[in-house]
Amino acid sequence: MIAIDIAQPGGPEVLTPAQHPVPEPAADEVLIRIHAAGVNGPDLLQRKGLYDPPPGAPDIPGLEVAGEVVAVGGSVTQFAAGDRVAALIAGGGYAEYAVAHASNVFAIPEGLSMVEAAAMPETFLTVWLNMFQRGRLAAGESVLIHGGASGIGTTATMLARAFGASKIITTVGSPAQQAASVALGADVAVDYRCEDFVEAVMHATGGRGVDVIVDIVAGDYVARNYAAAAMNGRIVQIGVIKGAAPSLDLFPMLAKRLTHIGSTLRSRTHEEKAALIADLTHAVGPHISRGAVKPLIFRTFDLEDARGAHALLESGGHVGKVVLVTAAGRAA
Repeated sequence: MIAIDIAQPGGPEVLTPAQHPVPEPAADEVLIRIHAAGVNGPDLLQRKGLYDPPPGAPDIPGLEVAGEVVAVGGSVTQFAAGDRVAALIAGGGYAEYAVAHASNVFAIPEGLSMVEAAAMPETFLTVWLNMFQRGRLAAGESVLIHGGASGIGTTATMLARAFGASKIITTVGSPAQQAASVALGADVAVDYRCEDFVEAVMHATGGRGVDVIVDIVAGDYVARNYAAAAMNGRIVQIGVIKGAAPSLDLFPMLAKRLTHIGSTLRSRTHEEKAALIADLTHAVGPHISRGAVKPLIFRTFDLEDARGAHALLESGGHVGKVVLVTAAGRAA
């Protein structure tokens, strides 16, 4: 099979198509012929040598896939060859085949294409885990979503709206992204290149601040998040694009009784991921079934052009998800 190797840590140019043996499923795994694979921020970090796969996971990047089951392990009874599925995996998605633990595989919801389904597992589960389970966003509360044009940001915006957030504020990087974010459901989209998001939050909330902040940025955003948060606010850190927070004053955290928590998804156990998938399916499935929520696809690339997909993601010019499509996906 064709898979994408990371020749060495570096830029998009280090992503190289190569021949690999088709993996064989263990007793509790399924083998999936991949039609499409989502591209995510952790893939870029892995390419740069900053985010190694967990022990036992393939070195091939890629954390979410959609395709058809072609073989199952001896203890798997819930799936059979020919089933259309999506899966959350710890690596190996940039390939024509991948194995996935059966408990982390789910049937593609009705109404979604393979490309849309491939954009779901990592992104939707990350948002559900962080904004709702850990951040405890409830109907009637306000939320600030950094990176509002990203796959995480667009998904968080749609789900916040679907679950009754009273005020949704996003940060984006251009007027075009502002318009797109508002169209998805944001009440206010702040262009961080020319606006102060703290001022914008305070203006939009009458000086109260927001109840929940979802942050993929870190750096100097950490202190500014404390300033933008409401009393008893919750800040969920799911990325550190800008690195460490410089000279952070923790007094505002104490004074506002803030909760600042961090989280990753990739290193969780199969059992933890299975429980998260079940919760997401129960809560979000009805919204997907009636078409109220679905992954926003910005552009697809052929698997062999993973370099182009990474270059686009790093440019910051996208709105929504970037997805790789295999030969099987193109032929379907």
